[in-house]
Amino acid sequence: MGTNAKPKERVYNFNPGPAALPLPVLERVRDELLSFEGTGLSILETSHRSPEYKRVHEGAMAALRRLLRVPDGYEVLFLGGGATLQFAMVALNLLEPGRPGDYLLTGRWSQKALQEAQKALGLLGEGHRVRAIWSSEVTDYDRVPRPDEVRVSPDASYLHYTSNNTIAGTQFHYVPEVPEGVLLVCDASSDIASRPLDLGRFDLIYAGAQKNLGPAGVTVIIASPQALERSRRRARPSLLSYAAVAEKASLLNTPPVFAVYVVKLVAEHYLAEGGLEALAERNEQKARLLYGAIDGSGGFYRGCARPESRSRMNVTFRLPSEGLEAKFVEEAEREGLVGLKGHRSVGGIRASLYNAVPLEAVEALVAFMREFQRRHG
Repeated sequence: MGTNAKPKERVYNFNPGPAALPLPVLERVRDELLSFEGTGLSILETSHRSPEYKRVHEGAMAALRRLLRVPDGYEVLFLGGGATLQFAMVALNLLEPGRPGDYLLTGRWSQKALQEAQKALGLLGEGHRVRAIWSSEVTDYDRVPRPDEVRVSPDASYLHYTSNNTIAGTQFHYVPEVPEGVLLVCDASSDIASRPLDLGRFDLIYAGAQKNLGPAGVTVIIASPQALERSRRRARPSLLSYAAVAEKASLLNTPPVFAVYVVKLVAEHYLAEGGLEALAERNEQKARLLYGAIDGSGGFYRGCARPESRSRMNVTFRLPSEGLEAKFVEEAEREGLVGLKGHRSVGGIRASLYNAVPLEAVEALVAFMREFQRRHG
C-alpha cells in the first residue's frame, strides 16, 4: 500500500488506555524483571517494606515532583482504584455542608464524576450537595466551555473539571478561574505530563497512570496543603482519606508495587528527554500533523470536536459511513496501526497520541489515511 507502517513485531499503539509506554522503559522492565537490583527477586515479588522498594517508592515520588514541578508543601500520593475511585473520594474529602461541589460536564467521565459524587452524598449527611454548572451534552460534548462561561459561585466547596475528554476528543487549553476559598480539582488522567502546567493553581489533581505515566493499577494524586487540611477535618475510612494516606506516605496498605516502579522509570525517562517542554512540543507536532490530514481531506474525514476545543491527546473523527469506518479499522490493524476504533458509546475513529506514541506512528497513520481515501473516496 506504500505506507511506512511498523512490522508486526512492534505495532504502532493508538489505544486510549492502557496506552503506549516508552520502548526504553519496557526494555528495562524486561531486563530487570527476574532479578531486581541483583536481589534474585522480581520487583513483582519484592516486599513493599523492603529497602529496595523504599528506594523505588521515594524515587517515583521524587521523579514526579521534578517532572511535574510539584510545589513545596504539596503531597504526591499513590492509590489504587483508578480515577473512578477519585470521583467519590473528592466529594468525601472536600465537600463541605452548605457549600456545593460544582462540576463542568464536558464528557462521559466528568458526568460519571458527578454521578459518583452524588452517590457519596449518602455517606456525608444533610447539607451536602453537588451540581453541574455547565454542560455541552446537548451538542454531544463537542466542546469545552470558554473561560467566560465558567461561573463558579463563591459559596462552592470546589470546582471539578476533566482537563481532557478521551471519548469526545476535547481538551481544556486554559485553567479555569475559581473564587478565593474555592478549591480547584482536576481529573487529568489523559493529559497529565503532556505539557507544562502551573500546579500551584490547583488544590487536587488526580490521574490514572495508564495513559501518560505508566501501567494500569496506580493513580497519582497531587494534593495542596488546603486540600489536605480539609480532608484532615473529616472522619473517613483511612484509605478514603487523602490526609491519612499522606501521613503514611502512601504506605497505609500494600501499594501497587509494580505500577509505581514503572511510573518511576517513565518519569525519569521523560526527564532525560527534556521534560514537559519537550513532550509538549512533540505532542503539538503529532496533533498538528493528524488534524492537518483530517482538515485537508475535503470532508472524507470529519473531526468530531470543535476546532477551538480539539484535544492533542485523543483525535476523534468520522468517515462517510460506519461501514467504511469498520473497514478503516480492519485495514489499519493489518498495517500495524492498532487501537483506532472509537469508543463503543459513540463509534467513529479515535487516535490516542499520548506521550509514548512516537511521531513516526502518526506519520504512518497519515500515510495510511491518504491511501485509504485514494482507494475508497
